[in-house]
Amino acid sequence: MQEGSSPRDELNEIGVLKRREIEARVIAPLVEELSGEFGRHRVLEILKRVIVRIAAGQGEGLAARIGGCSPAHLADSLKDWKKDDALEIEVLELSNEKLSFNVNRCRYAELYEALGIPELGEILSCDRDLSLSEGFNPQLKLTRTQTILRGAAHCDFRYTLDREESQHE
Repeated sequence: MQEGSSPRDELNEIGVLKRREIEARVIAPLVEELSGEFGRHRVLEILKRVIVRIAAGQGEGLAARIGGCSPAHLADSLKDWKKDDALEIEVLELSNEKLSFNVNRCRYAELYEALGIPELGEILSCDRDLSLSEGFNPQLKLTRTQTILRGAAHCDFRYTLDREESQHE
């Protein structure tokens, strides 16, 4: 994700898919080494906590960069993840209240499978979606019941604005 106008914007020149590959190739051996010292479960728990925190910040930065946090704004940002044909997306619904789409091909999942680290792929990619959404707009709720990385034919992303929550604030 692009984050404001900092030097980090240069990361997007290589695309998110390539960034995830670089991250995975560094993180996987680090996780293996740390697991021997601290136990795999604990290391993965810490990794997930860090990635989720990063994703929330990226969601905030994304909303600031694109100048809005509606479902339509989020739909416009999908090009960041699709770069290099990383995702094949079928948009099912787009309105002021909802964004629903299926990912029918995910090269991120293919990458993690090829590297033999689907469990890390879930942490490095799939698990960050909810936190990114919360950072992007706390009233935008993501429901996803399946992912390609977990064996489904497609990933189902369903974003809806929770107007009730925003009225209570």
